[in-house]
Amino acid sequence: MTLFSKKDKPAKEYKEHKKTNWVLTTVLVLGTLTVFFPLYMTLVIAFKLPSEMTNDVSGALALPKTWSFANFTEAMRVTDFWNSLGNSLLITLTTIALSLVVYSLAGYVLGRTMQKYKASKFIYLYLISGMFVPFAILMMPLVKETAQMHLGNQLGVILLYLVFYMPMNTMLYAGYMKNIPVALEEACEVDGATTWQTFWRVIFPMMKPMHATVAILTALGTWNDVMTPLVIMSGTGINTLPIAQLNFQTAFGTNYNLAFASYTMSLIPILLFYIICQKQILSGVANGAVKG
Repeated sequence: MTLFSKKDKPAKEYKEHKKTNWVLTTVLVLGTLTVFFPLYMTLVIAFKLPSEMTNDVSGALALPKTWSFANFTEAMRVTDFWNSLGNSLLITLTTIALSLVVYSLAGYVLGRTMQKYKASKFIYLYLISGMFVPFAILMMPLVKETAQMHLGNQLGVILLYLVFYMPMNTMLYAGYMKNIPVALEEACEVDGATTWQTFWRVIFPMMKPMHATVAILTALGTWNDVMTPLVIMSGTGINTLPIAQLNFQTAFGTNYNLAFASYTMSLIPILLFYIICQKQILSGVANGAVKG
């Protein structure tokens, strides 16, 4: 016969359950510092005047004597900020919109047919194999082909992004389909809905967590990419923000104050986008990537 009920457990037992995992806590603290230190350096240097920059490490880490927005104003002028921002937004938002439609359709079809047809399994593996092809191998042929097809512009870059991110995102969508019961589609079929209607009215809204995950992964890749726009739109005068920021690097050095000010401004849009989508990202990755 026990002397304590479940509600009357000794205080000692509760204390044992409340022990802090100091190893995990230390790792998390170090990880947080690792992430926030570069951000701190970016903000501090962005607000400093060039005269405050020294070769001394302590001087670089110190807060600005005067918080000035002069670097931001000059960085906007050098990079033609609003024009470059418009090009980056056009490419990124268009790529995201097309990605959600194209990849969700591909993932839906492959996710539902892979277990039934060997051809679907082969197509799925063929698409996934694209993740192992490095861009360096494709760069020169793509530059020549896009030039011959008159796609050395924003449209050509968007189409290439759709191809580059198809393997990963199709895998995520196909894996997420395992979390959606087939019974829902069978019920829609009994009610007289076509496959097209079932997808757009039932399946597509249920993919909301995966939409957020694919959107943020695609946005990060397209927003920060330098190489693809650089080689495809070279000589056209069309610049995205990452390309425009190359102006701060010359053969004789780098203007860190202007560069970090420009990096800070380009960080704001993608950071806001991530904050909006963050609630759906974790569940989307867990359900799509782990179970896929």
